[in-house]
Amino acid sequence: MNRNKNKRVTIYDLAKELGVSASYVSRALNNHPSVNEKVKESVRKKALELNYQQNSHAANLRQGSSRTIGVIVPHINQSFFSDAIAGIEEVCFENNHSLVICQSHESFIQECKAIDTLVHQNVDCILISVSAETKSYTHLDNIKQHNIRLIQFDRSMEQVDSFKVSNDNKQASYTVAKTLFQQGYKNVAFLGGPDHTTIFRQRKEGFLMALKESGLSIPYNFIVEDSLAKEKTVEMVTELLALKEPPDAFLTVTDYQSLAILEIAWLKGIKVPDQLGIFGFANEAFASIIKPSLSSVDQKSKELGRHAASIYFEIILKSKDTLLKGKEEIIKSEIIIRESSMRIKTHS
Repeated sequence: MNRNKNKRVTIYDLAKELGVSASYVSRALNNHPSVNEKVKESVRKKALELNYQQNSHAANLRQGSSRTIGVIVPHINQSFFSDAIAGIEEVCFENNHSLVICQSHESFIQECKAIDTLVHQNVDCILISVSAETKSYTHLDNIKQHNIRLIQFDRSMEQVDSFKVSNDNKQASYTVAKTLFQQGYKNVAFLGGPDHTTIFRQRKEGFLMALKESGLSIPYNFIVEDSLAKEKTVEMVTELLALKEPPDAFLTVTDYQSLAILEIAWLKGIKVPDQLGIFGFANEAFASIIKPSLSSVDQKSKELGRHAASIYFEIILKSKDTLLKGKEEIIKSEIIIRESSMRIKTHS
């Protein structure tokens, strides 16, 4: 056979070598009963000789499924999302499905491109945690128009009918705020995310609920919106700490915001937690090893990812209802108290 060694061997190459039709070769490779064993053996032998690899993706598509799941997250290098992906991957492996991973880098445009990529790859389902920039939801409706199932996890768009898996964000933030107040912090500032994103709005609501219940009041500028980027965090925290009456604690919606505050406090010689309390969110890998260790909310991200993927295999695939309505499912988070928020030392 005279062929380019860099070119992948196709079923048509096998057919040409054996002097039969491609459909006949296909039936032989798929062990079809209409092909006798001697011919099957010769086809398998030739396939081995030419190093032919059967295209399982194409075979799956012929059966009406790609057996592939797509996942889109803002960042894969954050522990929360990498752990969630690990949970999704485990469930996909258990169900003999492949996983294609995309990241939006918090960009709405890149999120749309990732969706287009996954649609063109004919994935069966897309699991998505939307970017910080995402305000519109037409691109998510577009997924469903291609008959691809949609599951939103962690960050979601409320307006879109789909299964959603998230944490008890409002309750967790409320509990954290109450914990800070119990430690004697009175001027607590809140560093939030984009308010159009459900989970960040819920975390703010939990903080405000605890503040009101405790009978405390803070200046309006102690609540900072949309400060996920480190530059914005540094700018706002530096401004707040320069006030005549600065915050004595910060509740943040991500551990990365808290990490930036710890760095600023160290540079300014502010003692944490004695002079400044800090409480994060997500329980990133670094939270337990930095000094002082960071109090945070463990969102059970791997469990969250497993649960989101299991919805597809356990509920959506098994349902005969083509108009299956989505619903929200909540994974209970855990409050982890470490050194950064423990101003009152307890003695046993």
